[in-house]
Amino acid sequence: MKTLAIIGSGHLGQQIAHYALSDGHYGNIVFFDDFAVESEAAGFKILGNCDAIEAAFQNSSFDELIIGIGYRHLAVRKQMFERFDGKVPFGTIIHSSCWVDPTAQIEAGCIVYPSCCIDANALIGQNTILNLACTIAHDTQVGKHSFLSPRVALAGFVKLGELCILGINSTVIDTISITPKTQLGDGTVVIADILKSGLYVGNPQRFVR
Repeated sequence: MKTLAIIGSGHLGQQIAHYALSDGHYGNIVFFDDFAVESEAAGFKILGNCDAIEAAFQNSSFDELIIGIGYRHLAVRKQMFERFDGKVPFGTIIHSSCWVDPTAQIEAGCIVYPSCCIDANALIGQNTILNLACTIAHDTQVGKHSFLSPRVALAGFVKLGELCILGINSTVIDTISITPKTQLGDGTVVIADILKSGLYVGNPQRFVR
C-alpha cells in the first residue's frame, strides 16, 4: 500500500496518521517537521524538515502528502499547500464511517474525520479539515484551508470563505455567506451574512474582535 507523508508530527499529525492507517487508506506513515528534534514520532520516522520533501518524493520515500498543522496556523497550512501543489501529489482521507453523496466534491489535501455527512453538490475546498461528525448540507461550499471543529452544522447553500475556523457545535443557517478569515466560537449560531472577518460568538452571532 501507499506511504503517506504528513507535514507536522504533533498531536494533529499523529491523529491523522492513526486514521490513515486504522481505516486502511495507507500502509505506512512518514513525517516532515521543521521543529522536531527527535527522529521518530508515534513510532514513525521523521525524514527531515520541509526542505527535504521534494527530494524525498523523487526518491520514492512516500506517495502522497497531507498537512498536519492545526487550526492555530491556517496561514501556514495554506502556505505549505501552495508551496508543494503541483510538485508533490496531495492525498485525501475520508473516513469509511462518513456518508458522502456521489455528487459532492472533496478536493485534494482534505481530511474528513469519522461520522461526517456531506450532502448533494457540496464542495469542500482544498486542504480543509472536517472534524468529527460535521454535517455539510446540499449545495454548500467550504472554502480552502479551513478548519471545522466537531459537530459543525452548515445548512444548504452556505458559502464559507477560505481560512475559516468554526468552533465545536457551531451552526450556520441556509443561504448564509461568510467572508474569509472568520472564526466562530463554540456553539455560535449564524443567522445573517458575515461580511467582516474576525471572531464571532453567541446565538445569534455577534462580532467580538
